[in-house]
Amino acid sequence: MFRFICLALVQLPFLIGAESASAKTYRVYFLGGQSNMDGYGYVKDLPQDLKQPVSGVMIFHANPSPDGVPVDGRGIWAPLQPGHGAGFKSDGTANTYSDRFGAELTFAKTLKELAPEENFALIKISRGGTSLAIEAAGNFGCWDPDYEKGTDKGQGINQYDHFLTGMKRALQTRDIDQDGEADTLIPAGIVWMQGESDAYYSEEIAKQYEANLKRLMDLIRASMLTDDLPVVVGRISDSGNNPEGKVWKHGEIVRAGQAAFVEKDKRAALVTSTDDYGYSDPWHYNSVGYLDLGSKFAQALWKLPQE
Repeated sequence: MFRFICLALVQLPFLIGAESASAKTYRVYFLGGQSNMDGYGYVKDLPQDLKQPVSGVMIFHANPSPDGVPVDGRGIWAPLQPGHGAGFKSDGTANTYSDRFGAELTFAKTLKELAPEENFALIKISRGGTSLAIEAAGNFGCWDPDYEKGTDKGQGINQYDHFLTGMKRALQTRDIDQDGEADTLIPAGIVWMQGESDAYYSEEIAKQYEANLKRLMDLIRASMLTDDLPVVVGRISDSGNNPEGKVWKHGEIVRAGQAAFVEKDKRAALVTSTDDYGYSDPWHYNSVGYLDLGSKFAQALWKLPQE
């Protein structure tokens, strides 16, 4: 809690206004979760209009890091372009783009179509395999602030720690588009694509998902200093590409938890189009799926109450 309060106090002067009347205002969206938020679409499959940077959209993509290592969160603000999928890396000075993409491209494109005069900024922090439940962390990591792993300087560092550091780095940047003028960042929404790992281990773990999701979304909203910030959740689905049947043994329980969270939160929505997507492997959607998912996320967020 202490580290959260410190982060909020650091962010507050930045979020309430810019220093110049000519500076840009950006609507800020956080994109988080596990591998289907990372994105496994192939850049080579993109339509021509998405192979170029998306005008009017900046992104801070924090370096994905495992639990149990010194806190990371390195990244830079840069114009949104292909390559922010699985395999992306940042050293805090430069980005190394991959041959993959996620939901971010069509998410931004659709937002620009809905509001052509607006500027948008994305903060992407995700890591494949990560869970909400401590018991489901496996070797990938956990978003629970109380999850502890590692030794020495990495002791107790988890995905929530990496998230807080990445969010702090992103929001402390005064001039995200490097035009010489301080910008104003207005929190606008959260996009969450995660839950598969929590659906894998046991019925008991899966049943915790609704409560765990609510807790984390409340923490993320608080870190962005906006109570009741709109949230869109992507419903997990199953490829069925497993000799034993479903890949996620307790997927229906997690799906029910996602639906229950959305039903109880007046500023949350559930994207269910994932049930119709094809897969490139047993765990990840194909390129067409990610193109549709980003668009659906944007449309769902736009329909939610903003104030």
